[in-house]
Amino acid sequence: MKVNIKTTNIELDEALVIWVNDKIGELDRILGAFAPDEFFAGEKEKIEAFVEIGKISKHHLKGDVFRAEVQLSLPKKSLRAVARDNDLRIAINTAKEEIQREIKKYKGRRVVRARKWARKFKEKFRITEILRGERFKRED
Repeated sequence: MKVNIKTTNIELDEALVIWVNDKIGELDRILGAFAPDEFFAGEKEKIEAFVEIGKISKHHLKGDVFRAEVQLSLPKKSLRAVARDNDLRIAINTAKEEIQREIKKYKGRRVVRARKWARKFKEKFRITEILRGERFKRED
């Protein structure tokens, strides 16, 4: 997964880059089970995380001053989470937890859809086998 970081009204230092890459990089573990190589040949490289961190404005000093936004670009879907807090690192953690919930919800939908398709396929295959068996009995 590729992580792109953008800042607004703050300077990006090395410690902050490491923090963001560690926190958002943890999502790769969840997405690794979601996009295995045998099912999505080359799709895993298309997963990108766009992270925007910064202050809401230059003059605010109290309250929820810092903002973290994570947008995850999946092959057929885009997920987004926004968090505000008085500490930048807490806002990043909150946004990560929110995007994790979105990923799990999206994965659940895809699993349900795949199982539904498999049930329909199995039922159709079973019916054709029954008909095929009856056809052979009539010819005898």
